[in-house]
Amino acid sequence: MKYIFEVQIREGYTAEDYADSWMRASELIQRAPGARGTELHRKIGEPNTLIAIAHWDKKASRDAMESQHNPDVADIIRRAAPFCEIRPLGEFEDPEWVVNPTD
Repeated sequence: MKYIFEVQIREGYTAEDYADSWMRASELIQRAPGARGTELHRKIGEPNTLIAIAHWDKKASRDAMESQHNPDVADIIRRAAPFCEIRPLGEFEDPEWVVNPTD
């Protein structure tokens, strides 16, 4: 499954600043059972808008991680919070249909 959210960077902060926090928190979160990686994308033409995608084996794995308070992750998120606005887009199943180009 995928957990996806949008990040709007506020004035005086940069996407690179947020990415630093993102990487530090992700390194800790990725130690949780079922974590399968994260991605951070910058929106074309809007450098202060990012989309974050966290990959998990299943929703229950992500829920279990969320239920375990990690003070280091909480501190990283708390420090970055004044500089960005987070808008969750939701939790999504892995794709049922994939169309790949043929050779």
